[in-house]
Amino acid sequence: MDFDFTEEQRLLRDSVGKLFASRYADFEKRKAYAKLPEGFDRAVWAEYAEAGLLALPFDEAQGGFGGGPVETMIVMEEIGKALALEPYLAAIVFAGAVLRHGSSAAVRDEVIPALAAGETIVAVAHTERSSRHDLEDVTTTAKRDGDHFILEGEKSVVLGGDTADWLIVSARLAGSRRDRDGIGLFLVDAKAEGVSRRGYPMQDLLRGAEISLASVRVPAARQIGDLAVLERARDETIAALCAEAVGAMEALVGLTVDYMKQRKQFGVAISVFQALQHRAVDMYVALEQARSLAIFAALSVADDDAEARGKAMALAKAGVGKALHFVGQQAIQLHGGIAMTMEYKAGHYFKRLTMIDTMFGNADHHRRRLAA
Repeated sequence: MDFDFTEEQRLLRDSVGKLFASRYADFEKRKAYAKLPEGFDRAVWAEYAEAGLLALPFDEAQGGFGGGPVETMIVMEEIGKALALEPYLAAIVFAGAVLRHGSSAAVRDEVIPALAAGETIVAVAHTERSSRHDLEDVTTTAKRDGDHFILEGEKSVVLGGDTADWLIVSARLAGSRRDRDGIGLFLVDAKAEGVSRRGYPMQDLLRGAEISLASVRVPAARQIGDLAVLERARDETIAALCAEAVGAMEALVGLTVDYMKQRKQFGVAISVFQALQHRAVDMYVALEQARSLAIFAALSVADDDAEARGKAMALAKAGVGKALHFVGQQAIQLHGGIAMTMEYKAGHYFKRLTMIDTMFGNADHHRRRLAA
């Protein structure tokens, strides 16, 4: 099978790489972005839009470019290398997938062009305090009231939720807490009466939010899907996370090898010691194994068979999770104490990789899915 990129895909990779090099090559810039009230720079987000990245996965009818999972993989790998802070994963990959697969034409025409232009941000509010990785564990309720639904409940750790203009909220229409049936997705105006948010920086400096919904009225026309739509969007996001992890690991391996060539012990660079060379090679092997799994995920995620797609994503997430832990831990060990400081980049890569592992289930969770 030919895994080479097309000419257009190579051009995309090069242009995205140049964008992030201009904005993130200087690590001090990332620190400055993180200190802004929203946790990222809106000017950089506008550059994403200008470069066509925000429109990439959407249909041309909504102002998009009709890109597929491979194009998303290319962008996410560059985001991983740069440790970018903008809510691309939350708004374009995850929320964008829900909008593409679940919403009506009217909702798509209302929201997607503004999202693709960088004028609005959408976040998915699905996690609850006791739900862990189970999308069907939902206690937030949606009760019909004429041509509206009334939403009641709370959502936790909503990625990008404090800066979103729209929230896609999972809520229970019927059934008990863990029933797979009876779950709906609703597009909620983040400024609607009854919506309250508390934002905070997470360990990797991306933003999360706790969201409360108190008698929030949502038009029935803004019910945009069900659990199957949410699971498909999750699978697409897992594939994107695998690609981001590969980008972060590639940067971390390069950073570690460069450090080994500079750090001296007993009057020589530590890169001359064979035992440490072997550890660096093992890091590279783990990286390339993860890269193969990320490609596999990108090529499998468009499968309409939900069971087969889910198994493929579990396999990729489990394997990438194993690799990212190994690469991250080895990088910390080979750097020594400097890798634990906030001033140096290596520790920030390890934090992001750890967060990637926990999102939508860590490696152990997905191994259990495969064994079930």
